[in-house]
Amino acid sequence: MTKGRVPGALLVPAVGGLIFLVLPLAGLLWRTPWTSLPQRLTEPGVLEALKLSLLTASLATLLCLFFGVPLAWVLARVAFPGRRVVRALITVPLVLPPVVGGIALLLALGRRGLLGSWLDSTFGVTLPFTTAGVVIAEAFVALPFLVISVEGALRGADTRYEEAAATLGATRWTTFTHVTLPLVAPGIAAGGVLCWARALGEFGATITFAGNYPGITQTMPLAVYQTMESGDLDGAVVLSLILLAVSVTILAALRDRWLTAP
Repeated sequence: MTKGRVPGALLVPAVGGLIFLVLPLAGLLWRTPWTSLPQRLTEPGVLEALKLSLLTASLATLLCLFFGVPLAWVLARVAFPGRRVVRALITVPLVLPPVVGGIALLLALGRRGLLGSWLDSTFGVTLPFTTAGVVIAEAFVALPFLVISVEGALRGADTRYEEAAATLGATRWTTFTHVTLPLVAPGIAAGGVLCWARALGEFGATITFAGNYPGITQTMPLAVYQTMESGDLDGAVVLSLILLAVSVTILAALRDRWLTAP
């Protein structure tokens, strides 16, 4: 890269873009009630929402790992008709408005939904407006992050190790568990962290599909919304600060993977 004086035509908008991104975060930190922060962090509602968020985001991530890793392997290693269409369908939740995703989940898994009516009549299982519904909503919006990350890692992995294992008599399952998974473990870890962070911050699909019931479906983003609606700006700022701290931690953990320049 050529080093030298930065053109003003590039420097000015670059600094403006940085300010545009940093200024709202600075406003959040400036408005934080630091003197009463410890007391507010220990309030029952805050701890309850935080515990539920951590639980549901972790369960959603496990669900995504269970389905997402095999799905990414199929996309990366198996050539089949319509693979591009399948990949496009997987990425739909990335661009779909979360509220629309919540409505789609209701129409599919609600008591009168495409699959939900059968689950209710056959097993008595009702997903909407339950903690399980929160997990489903979070997994729906977070799964594409995992699939994209793992598929990219699989495409970048050296297939010669898998081919060598096959020539030595290893079955496909043995090759997958003992060769492929260790090769792409960093990609799976990065995808899992991104998936967990996305699930933790999910709002639209959750409130539409699972509702906003304290102790049952009220996660941290929903608690921020309710606190803000009740007129308690300081309380909303405190809850937002927790989510900001988690986001910064996630970015710091993934820095070496995603940032290639010093």
